[in-house]
Amino acid sequence: MTSVSSSLTMRQGKRFIATIGLLGLAGCATFSDDGGFGRVEQTTRERLDKDVKWARTDVERSALQARASELLAKPLTGDDAIQLALYNNRGLQATFFDLGISEADLVQAGRLPNPHFSMLRASKPENGIREFKIEQALTFNVFALITMPLAVEVEKRNFAQAQQLAAIEVARLASETRQAYFTTLAAEESVRHLRKVKQAAEAAAELARRMALVGNFSKLRQAREQAFYADASLNLARAEQSAVAARERLARLLGVADRSVIRLPDRLPDLPKTVDELPGIEQTALNQRLDLQAIRLETEALAKNLGLSKAIRFINVLEVGPARVLDGARDSGYKKGYEISFELPIFDLGDAKVAKAEAIYMQAVERAGEAATNARSEVREAYHAYRTNYDIARHYRDEIVPLYKRISDENVLRYNGMLIGVFELLADARIQIASVNSYIETLRDFWIARGDLEMAMIGKPSLNASAGATATATGRADH
Repeated sequence: MTSVSSSLTMRQGKRFIATIGLLGLAGCATFSDDGGFGRVEQTTRERLDKDVKWARTDVERSALQARASELLAKPLTGDDAIQLALYNNRGLQATFFDLGISEADLVQAGRLPNPHFSMLRASKPENGIREFKIEQALTFNVFALITMPLAVEVEKRNFAQAQQLAAIEVARLASETRQAYFTTLAAEESVRHLRKVKQAAEAAAELARRMALVGNFSKLRQAREQAFYADASLNLARAEQSAVAARERLARLLGVADRSVIRLPDRLPDLPKTVDELPGIEQTALNQRLDLQAIRLETEALAKNLGLSKAIRFINVLEVGPARVLDGARDSGYKKGYEISFELPIFDLGDAKVAKAEAIYMQAVERAGEAATNARSEVREAYHAYRTNYDIARHYRDEIVPLYKRISDENVLRYNGMLIGVFELLADARIQIASVNSYIETLRDFWIARGDLEMAMIGKPSLNASAGATATATGRADH
């Protein structure tokens, strides 16, 4: 600390203090009315066509709970499930408070640090008179005022990035909710069909047991029917567990404590008549994906931060302000002047700080390039999965399921004409039910793939829709 005294007049000191005060008032930043959430609301409406609210008070939280209760009072559609999650998911609400944290940093960057007051008081008796040495100084961080515009600009970009990340979190929750919704619908519909398979297998096994008792059925054929019944029972148990797990995951995303209050339709939506043709899908994704916009904002903020690092390379503390000194008898009067304090760049020249900022910036540039490359690949993969799953589901709907239906109808006629037995009829019925269940799985995969494609146009998708439906084993008995 270096102190310098001069013959500044009190008027000059007051003028200096007034100037600093006016600059400080000019630099005072304030909080916005909506905490920056208006941009998130607008993005959600534009990209998802959904409403999202940030509950910061008990009144707002009660209003969201009332809206959630209205949605839970009826069977949920896919859009209703997403809207319910946006209203009711507490993790999403917690994410929104990142906006408050970022805005507080922005406001703080726009305010001058408080002035520093320092005082030294010393005395000793000498020749019967007490000599005093009193130094008083009121200093202001002038360097903070110089760098304030750059610091505010950095925090503005950070705040904009926080808004983008909040919007991305909304889109991610919507995507996961859509996926969980269709997975739950398919799982519960599959359970109902597998129960029919089990019932058919149970009937065949019981009939085989009775016929074997009277000697009209071989032990081998009875064992095969019994084995299929055991497999059908096991498959049903597994399907029921999967349905429970799917509903629980949906309940977590919806923010519902009790899964039983969630009412769902009995079946998946029908396959659309046509698929969407999306020319120029890669460029569209590059232009509008929120994660890429957030990365661009981060890179720009780091570039500004690099400029700030270079600005404070040699001097990062510069304080100046009026001072007065008393040296002698208590009534000898003060000497007036000013005090300047700054850091001497002797040992640390700031080159390490600048090198670190440059490395962080170049790292962000490379990651931005990687993100753009990945985005192009992700949207292509999502679109291919969307088209492929549509073709598979349509093939099941138009070819496989009707074919097994015709086979079943023909076998009913053959059974009525006593050309085949009851076991052949039951086996074909099981195959038909299994083909319907496989169609349910392909239809589920299509709707999930469609959701992944929508997410790929907004942000990073999960791309976890299964490549194709897993056909349920029919276990047709060999007669």
